[in-house]
Amino acid sequence: MKTNQGFTIVELMVGVAILGIMITLAVPSLNEMLTKMRVDDEISQVHRLVSTARNTAINMEHPVTMCPLKANKCDISAWDEEISVFIDLNSNGVFESSVSIDVDNDGTMETLAETLIRVKRPVKEGDELDYDFTRLTYAATGQATFGRGTFTYCPKDKSDFNRGVVVSFRGRAYKTKDIDGDDKDELRSGGELSCD
Repeated sequence: MKTNQGFTIVELMVGVAILGIMITLAVPSLNEMLTKMRVDDEISQVHRLVSTARNTAINMEHPVTMCPLKANKCDISAWDEEISVFIDLNSNGVFESSVSIDVDNDGTMETLAETLIRVKRPVKEGDELDYDFTRLTYAATGQATFGRGTFTYCPKDKSDFNRGVVVSFRGRAYKTKDIDGDDKDELRSGGELSCD
């Protein structure tokens, strides 16, 4: 007759110890991977938002502004919060429900409402999204008329994972990348991104 034998207490303790060691080794790598994924997602969203602003300006043939709005005005201190893209008929960085403008350049003023195109959610609490200016405004030609600079995303306590989106003189946007192989993103000029 065959009897079923289970694990001895020693075998069970050894198995739990091995499992504990494996988890201890895997958790930091998992946290780094999740942080990198979050940063990549945020940078992709910012890049898409900049592209949306530029393409809308070209397609609608009106100025388009991208900024965080506080009381319907662009606020430089709020890039970590919701970011809005809207048709800014008078290019003043204020989202207005009524603007008098000569749309056809025929001397006749018309009253129009500005249109909200897209809104991006706030970044994760503790992370930072910075930009050099109060707003980014595109003309109908697709050229950035105000606010050419660099969006810098810095995750909390992980400065090695900083990433950015640079808006060029012509208005095109590109994501930063690791140029020198040190696992840190740099600008095309070679300087590393910093949120200081």
